[in-house]
Amino acid sequence: MLHTNIGVNAAGHLTFAGVDTTELAARFGTPLYLLDEDRVRARAREYVQTMRECMPEGSVPLYAGKALSFAGIYRVVCSEGMNIDVVSQGEIATALAAGADPARMFFHGNNKTDAEIAYAIKNKVGHFIVDGFDELCAVDRAAAEAGVIQRVLLRLTPGIDPHTFKAVNTGMDCQFGVQMDGAMRFLSEALECEHLSVVGLHCHIGSQVFDAQPFLDAADIMLGFMQDALTMRGFIPELLDLGGGFGVRYTEADPHVDIPAEIRRIAAHVREGASKRGLFEPAIMLEPGRSIVADAGMTLYTVGQVKPGTLGAKSYVSVDGGMSDDPRFALYGARYTVYPASRMNGEKDFVCTVAGRCCESGDVVAENVALPSPRRGDLLAVAVTGAYNFSMASNYNRVCRPALVMLRGGEARVGVRRETPEDLISRDVIE
Repeated sequence: MLHTNIGVNAAGHLTFAGVDTTELAARFGTPLYLLDEDRVRARAREYVQTMRECMPEGSVPLYAGKALSFAGIYRVVCSEGMNIDVVSQGEIATALAAGADPARMFFHGNNKTDAEIAYAIKNKVGHFIVDGFDELCAVDRAAAEAGVIQRVLLRLTPGIDPHTFKAVNTGMDCQFGVQMDGAMRFLSEALECEHLSVVGLHCHIGSQVFDAQPFLDAADIMLGFMQDALTMRGFIPELLDLGGGFGVRYTEADPHVDIPAEIRRIAAHVREGASKRGLFEPAIMLEPGRSIVADAGMTLYTVGQVKPGTLGAKSYVSVDGGMSDDPRFALYGARYTVYPASRMNGEKDFVCTVAGRCCESGDVVAENVALPSPRRGDLLAVAVTGAYNFSMASNYNRVCRPALVMLRGGEARVGVRRETPEDLISRDVIE
């Protein structure tokens, strides 16, 4: 199986986190998001403990909530010692509702509105990741109006290509951060802001990175800038945030990442680089999101129509979800592993495209999927859907979003209830 939390029981049914998926589908309906809470906790501990062991005091991972944001996930990751990466007022509000400490929040985003900035300051969000010159002025002005000194990190774009999807590459020319040729001016202007305390530097190279080397290359660029900043401005950062992006296995073709070993590589490299340059070694931040929740997720669907291909055409199997609950294939051709959850021991003799229910020819879940000859009512499971599925879900075609069920110790509980047509209509103004 793709991951250790996936299995098959004596009835020939797929299990996830030790629970029969057919029983979950019968109890909660489909489409259905599943989240293995034990897996999330294990991933979080892996980051927290490894960083404590090999990095300077104060080093901590930030959970990147954009991967999966709902109240329950913030309770879990905060209880395991992670801080939080938030990118909107909605994410801040959700984390606060879950009881998260705002001092442990780091507010990201390339276009924070004035209202969001004021909201974050009012709610005592600990750190802002300032993304550009205009935002620098806006945060300084809002902090002045609130009568506070806001701690900030400055986001720089190091020009690193991590060899990942173009859509998730943020280390090269993109809308995020300030390019290195403007970095010193950015720092100089930030240091002149009376209501900002510049405590660190930030970069983020992208997502689905299977080797630490791009992080090491980015660290070299950031350390080089720190050396220049010390010489030219006397600036010594407390924090160096190297972003996130370790990859996860969506298919058997994807490599396995030994995350603790890669974290240790980063720690040793930064320590050596700082020493060579005569720099104070800052506390390190990393921003895992996908690698915390992706393989803790699974989505269950029920087969509706089966259309065998004729005259060389593809065969199609349609399910009761699709791009409304997982748009990643439509956005950038994301690959998945699909299991015949209710018939795991059947001969997989039917190769098909698994299609969604939305009125778009691009609504595809996965291609070239081998299944036992499918029939209406079969249960299919799509693995590794914990990241960017629930978060990106929409109401296209006025489809209601699925429930999210959390699994822990073999027990299931609803983390987010299923959306209803009444929910959809509740915000409509009918005159």
